[in-house]
Amino acid sequence: MAWIKIPAEHHPLFFAALPKDPRISTLNMFGGVAAIVHGHMFGGLFARSIIVKLSEADQQAAMALDGSAPFDPMGNGRVMKDTVLLAEEVMDDPQVLRDWLRRSFEFALTLPPKPAKGAKPAKGAKPAKAKPPAKATPTAKAKAPAKAKALAKAKPPAKAKAPAKAKAPAKAKAPATSRR
Repeated sequence: MAWIKIPAEHHPLFFAALPKDPRISTLNMFGGVAAIVHGHMFGGLFARSIIVKLSEADQQAAMALDGSAPFDPMGNGRVMKDTVLLAEEVMDDPQVLRDWLRRSFEFALTLPPKPAKGAKPAKGAKPAKAKPPAKATPTAKAKAPAKAKALAKAKPPAKAKAPAKAKAPAKAKAPATSRR
């Protein structure tokens, strides 16, 4: 599916049709708006229509609308689970739009809440398994002993010498006498 810019006039229609519930938050995404509850995106603007996450029964009802299709955002056959791209005509009737968003919101409330990103695990939760340490490569193993030997052979640093004391002037030697 070729990318189609979301019409700016759809934004206020979408906001007006959302259920009035304090648990709903919205997020600007790719030039559109997405509605989220308990970490689940349940509806959003896409192309000239909206996407909604629906129960099995509501999916069948939505697919019965001429122009609705399973939501495949990239157009490559990878469909988003439980998500339908509704027919463009849904945007023309505020009451129909409101009804589909309500159904989607109610379905999203039945899903288990997603943990907040960066949230701490609940008390009593097991910590994630630690990854085993990385194995050393054979070349690293071979280099390690050679380096240790080289360090062992190295001479210890020379001790710093104390400054030399000034020597007394040497006594003059008496001239050597020859004995013959």
